[in-house]
Amino acid sequence: MKRINEFLYDDIGNTYDRKNLYLKEIAQLYDEYDKTKDKKALDKIKKLRQNKQNHPYIIKLNDYLHKEKKFNSSIQAKKSKYIETLPKNLSGKMKQLKVRLYISGLRKDFYKEFVDISYEAQYEYEKAIIEVNQLPSIIEHLDINENELKTIRNRKDVSNEDKAKSKEDFNDYRKKEKEVLQNDIIKLKKKRKDRQISKKALNDGISELKIQYKANISVKSYELPEKNKNELIKNKKFEINSNSKRKRIVLNANISDLRRKTPVEVENKIPYKCFLTFLIPGLGQLLNKQYIKAALFLLVSFFVYVVAIPYALGFGNYQGNGIAGLVSLAQGGRKIDKSLIFLIEGIIAIFLVVIAVILIYISFRDVHSVEKNKIKGIRPNNWFETKTCISEEGFPYIVSLPALLVTIFIVLVPITTAILLSFTGMDPKHQSKFSWIGLKNYKMIVLGEGIAGSAFWLILWWTIIWTLVATSLAILIGFFLAILVNNERIKGKVIFRSIYLLPWAVPAFITIMFFSIMFSPNGALTDIISSLFGRHIVVKNDPNLSRITIILIQAWLGSSYIFLLSTGVLQAIPGDLYEAAVIDGATAWQKLKRITLPIVLFQTAPLLVGQYTFNFNNFSIIYLFNSGGPFNPSKYGNLAGTTDLLISYIFKLTTENQYQAIGAAITVFISLGLMLFAFIGFKNSKAFKEEKL
Repeated sequence: MKRINEFLYDDIGNTYDRKNLYLKEIAQLYDEYDKTKDKKALDKIKKLRQNKQNHPYIIKLNDYLHKEKKFNSSIQAKKSKYIETLPKNLSGKMKQLKVRLYISGLRKDFYKEFVDISYEAQYEYEKAIIEVNQLPSIIEHLDINENELKTIRNRKDVSNEDKAKSKEDFNDYRKKEKEVLQNDIIKLKKKRKDRQISKKALNDGISELKIQYKANISVKSYELPEKNKNELIKNKKFEINSNSKRKRIVLNANISDLRRKTPVEVENKIPYKCFLTFLIPGLGQLLNKQYIKAALFLLVSFFVYVVAIPYALGFGNYQGNGIAGLVSLAQGGRKIDKSLIFLIEGIIAIFLVVIAVILIYISFRDVHSVEKNKIKGIRPNNWFETKTCISEEGFPYIVSLPALLVTIFIVLVPITTAILLSFTGMDPKHQSKFSWIGLKNYKMIVLGEGIAGSAFWLILWWTIIWTLVATSLAILIGFFLAILVNNERIKGKVIFRSIYLLPWAVPAFITIMFFSIMFSPNGALTDIISSLFGRHIVVKNDPNLSRITIILIQAWLGSSYIFLLSTGVLQAIPGDLYEAAVIDGATAWQKLKRITLPIVLFQTAPLLVGQYTFNFNNFSIIYLFNSGGPFNPSKYGNLAGTTDLLISYIFKLTTENQYQAIGAAITVFISLGLMLFAFIGFKNSKAFKEEKL
């Protein structure tokens, strides 16, 4: 197996010869062995490795490294002497650039001799050339601007008399401009009075005149000595900062291009630093000399060892014992300990550990990638390249990170709590402390036993019927009204649209409570229905009438939203389609079937699926209209009524009667069903199958 490649590669696949003749010779011997399978080649490799320090190239390389070390140690002293020669009044930025230019010149002269020995020397030499070529223009530009800034700051202030004269001139100018503005406004108003322009043109004209007046005054104000000086200083500072920054970015970009084109040679064949990151994230980056990235990943180490692991072990918990508390659920604990808190804190501990593992893996993968690339010949990114990569490729991840954290602790933790709670025995007798009971709650639901009883399946079937009928009826009413109002022959469309949108605009609970009162035993609608049929009929006391009533109420409430959706789509359908259909002899029904319905459904299908899932869990209408009644204990027990949906049944089980575990099991059961229904609905809708109509 090939251990060392004969050639090096950059990140776009360009090939380079090795300058390290020792490694090149080993690579060639491996190639020879791969072709001939002659073990003499392996013996030569072994002997070569044993006599590594006597290899001519290694002798040259060690000599270069010794001289480089000596050179680097002498730079600091030369740098200090050079700084002493610089003028004392230089700005920090200028001093930094001049020192950098001086050191670049030294490095250029030193590495020039060794460019054939090592790619590191070649990189340092060419980098120094780039800096020597580009830094003077940066320094010159900065020097010019700083001198101009000093000149502006040292400019003698005008006398008080001149200041007063300038202010007086400015006030006179403003007064004249004000008079011109007022005269122009009077002219515009006269044109409006003579009906030469519209009211809108008058208002727009006055606005434009005022804007022009403000612009003229603003321009004139810069002639005031103090403001003129302050503005010049401000502009010059901006120019110094922005232009210098832009030129430094160009310089760093050129150095970055050089890094991409200059390979790196390493002798190791297996990435090993990455495994250190399993213990301390950031250590691998530190060994790769990516110091800022290392500092960022060391924060990950802080999170792992100070937050995630201690919390998982129970340190810093409110009551729980971390992951161990998730197993015990406070059994055998103190009286004040609550199993629910142990459960929640255990779940949080698991999520923290999962986040820690993901961060450790990211750190490992980063170091592993850098090491593999170095073996190929690709240099690690410097901070400028890393920052550029983060700002471009990593931007979507950075923006999504806060949302991900919020999703974990506000969405995933409660969902996980509900799922795990369904496997416990939390009920009225076990509120403070409860234990794991496995699948007993689900068994109770499926078999219709215990507290769930046969009521679950009765309520489930009624919930399905309610969802299908109420939603479908709302869709039909809303779509029919939209088609009706969209007809060209209908007059007063604005009035009809306003009326049809009222059920959506008015809060639903007001409408529901209104009908609840009207259908009460002494309500107005109850009296009207009783007089029509000649006998006292109380809708709220009849299961079938109650169900029909709430279906009709929901159909009316939900129709407004469908009406709004359909109206928007209908108005966007090109009239050419209908004109072409008329020319082809299509009837009104055919136009509706072939043009209107497909387009409306294509645009609204995903939202219609959402309407079905919403009504499946429509708690408010059931609770507000009749609290789930009328009640029939022989069929539904004492916890549910004949109009209860699963959502209201869960509310009564958990909030009113403290059966949280069975309520959580039912929640999981119906959630899976709804997710399956929504998935099938979305998957089969044209809007998700096609990108455009």
